[in-house]
Amino acid sequence: MGNIGRIAVLIGLILAVLGGFGISADWFPWVMAVLGIVVGLLNVQAVETRGFLIAMIALMLSFTALHSLPLIGDRFTLIMGHSMAFLAPATLIVALRSILTHLAD
Repeated sequence: MGNIGRIAVLIGLILAVLGGFGISADWFPWVMAVLGIVVGLLNVQAVETRGFLIAMIALMLSFTALHSLPLIGDRFTLIMGHSMAFLAPATLIVALRSILTHLAD
């Protein structure tokens, strides 16, 4: 299962970059979200949860802050948007799993 998660990360990042260069199909954000869910379910182990969540929060805040700069450009803005569509579901899955684990204890 670990290889599937790693492959999903690579595909998600590659697609996020390609999305910045012209993929504008209606299904594209859904593909990114599904890949993010796969990453959240398969890639992040319990001991990695805190570091993953902190890194994702920092990354998403950085994307949000960079998005407001006028010189960033449309391509980079599109890449960031696709990356967030990919990373947000993974972050949500890991956060929910962490909450449920703590509630069960």
